[in-house]
Amino acid sequence: MNNKQRILIVEDEIDIGNVLLDYLRHAGYSAEHVTDGQAALDRLLGSTPPDLAVLDVMLPGIDGLEVLRQTRRVGDTPVILVTARVEEVDRLIGLELGADDYVCKPFSPREVVARVKTVLRRRKPSAPHAPLDTGELQLDDNLSQVTLYGKPVPLTQREYRLLQTLIEHRDRILSRSQILEMAYDEDTQDLNERSVDSHIKNLRKKLRTADRSGHDWIRSVYGVGFAFEPPGSYTFM
Repeated sequence: MNNKQRILIVEDEIDIGNVLLDYLRHAGYSAEHVTDGQAALDRLLGSTPPDLAVLDVMLPGIDGLEVLRQTRRVGDTPVILVTARVEEVDRLIGLELGADDYVCKPFSPREVVARVKTVLRRRKPSAPHAPLDTGELQLDDNLSQVTLYGKPVPLTQREYRLLQTLIEHRDRILSRSQILEMAYDEDTQDLNERSVDSHIKNLRKKLRTADRSGHDWIRSVYGVGFAFEPPGSYTFM
């Protein structure tokens, strides 16, 4: 059984469509390419619509905005609009019709894949998660909130995701590259291994400041990476 998420590419320029096909399939998606608005509507309004559509605005026959308009009348399949028209009015019209994101040509195929990941993650319904509880430290994923000894610890979204990743893999030492992949998989365009060091430094400082004993909750393992280490747990020597 194929459990890959299905992406529909609607692009009348064959070369661009084929490039997106390759990149999306390489990223682990099942992708299909059609070249006109009617074919797009047949897929989007059919009995098994795709999980997301990358939809060019300028199409022969039925244009992309009309495809989006008709799609929104009956369903909420995520749609990323693609256009060569950069005027703000075009962008606003697309978003008002219900587009989930907007990309202007020329674009990087990697950027499109990153946006696909982000939109699918944002639109994915999720069941409530039980808070991560390590004793003194609790993470509530539904609220993106951290408390230490019952008091809130103000973290940025990236710091929260970093701490969440370290806790979820508390039996491992994570390298910087692993942290980039696990914590920021759809958000790495402006991040690198030095950024990880910076977020680790800030997170460590905030936790240590909030801890009555000054315990360092994140342990650096020289030449390897970082590990979550609550008080009394000295696993990694």
